[in-house]
Amino acid sequence: MLLFGSTLSPYVRKAWAFGVEKGLTLEPRPGGMGRGGPAFEAASPFGKIPALQDEDFAIADSSAIVTYLEAKFPDPALIPAEARARARTIWYDELADTLIMAAGSAIFGNRFVLPRVLNRPCDHEAVRAAHRDLLPPILDYLEAAIPDSGYLVQDRITLADIAVASPFATLRCIGVQVDAATYPRTAAYLDAIHARPSFAEVLARDCAMVAAMGGAVAAE
Repeated sequence: MLLFGSTLSPYVRKAWAFGVEKGLTLEPRPGGMGRGGPAFEAASPFGKIPALQDEDFAIADSSAIVTYLEAKFPDPALIPAEARARARTIWYDELADTLIMAAGSAIFGNRFVLPRVLNRPCDHEAVRAAHRDLLPPILDYLEAAIPDSGYLVQDRITLADIAVASPFATLRCIGVQVDAATYPRTAAYLDAIHARPSFAEVLARDCAMVAAMGGAVAAE
């Protein structure tokens, strides 16, 4: 199976980690920003990453991809079948895809993507606003919600953990981590998820790539 897009994107990282937790072999391919060629364009007609090609089937969007993988490879189950657990898992997936991504994109996009990739200036006020207004309510919620087991749903790894941890993994690549003094449970939770094989290898590679490209611009 081919997975198009850079794992610096939390959406791509989510699909990648989900596949690895399933025990699948995914082959990374470039995609987006004019890359990927005809195969990527066929899988993602609007240029959205990630995109997946599995033999003669292709689909884009991280939520569509994980839904496909869960249906085709049901073991181990990463989206619970029990009604309340499934709903809670999808809730966390949506939280990650919307609110956490909004905060993470404002920080990572401005401190790395704009200056290092697009040669445009960082909007430091947007970065400050994300740290001040967007992240704290999310971290307050997670600090109270994370169970003692260290997993968000059913005391085991699920899509919920993969989705929530993915934007924070991208922020780690520019040195932005959760303050363990203020949010000890959340910091320990993210450390544990990011240490799993499904995250650790690509996270190390992505952080090295960010550093090689000059790293993040300094925050003001």
